[in-house]
Amino acid sequence: MSNDQNKPMTQKLYESVPSSRPTAKFLTATTLSATLLFLSGLTLTWTVIALIMATPVMVLFSPVLVPSAIVIFLVITGFLFSGGCGVAAITALSWIYNYVQGKHPLGADKLDYARDMLASMTRGVTEKAKEYGQYVKYKAREVAQWERS
Repeated sequence: MSNDQNKPMTQKLYESVPSSRPTAKFLTATTLSATLLFLSGLTLTWTVIALIMATPVMVLFSPVLVPSAIVIFLVITGFLFSGGCGVAAITALSWIYNYVQGKHPLGADKLDYARDMLASMTRGVTEKAKEYGQYVKYKAREVAQWERS
């Protein structure tokens, strides 16, 4: 005999019914979505009504409002840019401090690699410059001997 036949009917029914968790999730998501959609519609409606009511006032005061809006925009942009530059400077100084202290901040390995590459390239250029200097010195001696003779 199989195990299914030995189980009581209520237990079989309980095992065959899906969990109530997905149903609760669906109902919660549906309720929340409907509420947010309703609030979105209300917000849009009142925004359009306010715009319709404020249009005559904005037309009357536009010679004052437009320049003041431009000035306010420029001032806010300036403060935000200034703050961003300040944050960038503090971050850079903090990174440099950590690098100098030997704490190996993020990106220090790339900086070390670039420094080593520049040093090796500089060594090669220095050697070539010395060779060229010796070549020029040799040629200058040749020219001097040629002029004497």
